[in-house]
Amino acid sequence: MKEDNSYRINAVDALRGFAILGILLMHSYEQMNLFVYPAVENKLMLFTDRMLHDSIPFLFAGKAYAIFALLFGFSFFVQDKHQTKQGADFRGRFLWRMVLLFLWGCLNSVFYTGDVLVLFAIVGVILPLTVRLSDKTLFYIALLLLVQPEQWFKIGYALVNPSYAYTPRAGALFGTIVGVLKEGNLMDMIKNVYHSQLFSFVWWVESGRIYQVGALFLFGLLLGRQYKFLKTQKNSRFWTKALIASILCYFPLAGLKIILPQFVDHAVILRQLNIILESYSSFALFVFIVSAFIIAYYYTKMSKWLAKLEPYGKMSLTMYISQSILGGFVFYHWGLGLAPKLTVTFSVAVGVGIFLIQYVFARIWSTYHSHGPLEYIWKKLTWIKL
Repeated sequence: MKEDNSYRINAVDALRGFAILGILLMHSYEQMNLFVYPAVENKLMLFTDRMLHDSIPFLFAGKAYAIFALLFGFSFFVQDKHQTKQGADFRGRFLWRMVLLFLWGCLNSVFYTGDVLVLFAIVGVILPLTVRLSDKTLFYIALLLLVQPEQWFKIGYALVNPSYAYTPRAGALFGTIVGVLKEGNLMDMIKNVYHSQLFSFVWWVESGRIYQVGALFLFGLLLGRQYKFLKTQKNSRFWTKALIASILCYFPLAGLKIILPQFVDHAVILRQLNIILESYSSFALFVFIVSAFIIAYYYTKMSKWLAKLEPYGKMSLTMYISQSILGGFVFYHWGLGLAPKLTVTFSVAVGVGIFLIQYVFARIWSTYHSHGPLEYIWKKLTWIKL
């Protein structure tokens, strides 16, 4: 069976483009995980650095990837729906597709030590395992993952055993790879792929993101089943309610995180509660962003501007990996090694420059091709006869 791409929702492509842009700006702000900004004395530069330091993580940290994950689940729904209509079972082919995504992630790790594709490939197994379950069952599984079960278990264990001490591993693992980023060449980066992926995966687990990603995959599948990304009056009410609910939830959660250290002195419990509250508040803000985007795309004059992100979003794999290559080349030692010379403002400006290059490419390429270059390869390998 061949893949059917006739069922596309332009709003979803635009939203995916927004997510990829957010990931790019966040990675550029972080200097691809280096954070080695030079000292700044110019007052204007101090102002712009501070403004971007506060705004970029607020808007995109944990939210851009969340949108990416949500739409990953939605894309699985679209593919499975088409194959089911044609009398085929897509689940086995999707697992093969995840093997290919795992390999794409390993390639991406050669250039950037913060890859998410391997994580998506591993957690993505949850989709074919649950796709035939009812909406209600899927919702409850997603909700269970969203509440961060591992963190609550650690809190309970610490309450029963006050001497319990937990030492995160991600920081130590990053220490084993940061030297390669600062001083290594491209061959060193290739040799470093295993440690890079290990650091990324451990960080995702320890930060609770792995459970959130699984939940978002299932929520994306549910939104697809209920056709929530289509422009209807019923969906307009749904996204408006989601927007209001997200605002009402975000501020209490964010405020509670600020005052939490005043009432909790156990290190493990405090850390796990911070992870939980960060996850919940980030999810609330993510819902706000998605809802606001969908409403703006369908019902405001911003639609024509947001629609311009559609070609960018259609090539999400190409854009994601190429931004790692371009960003790594600018910031890491294997390329230009400019990270120690770039302030926050100029680091973000690098991201804007990469986006402009990618966007022009996406617009030109989409004029002549229905798939991005890496998307085309991924599709061909997906449907190869095994």
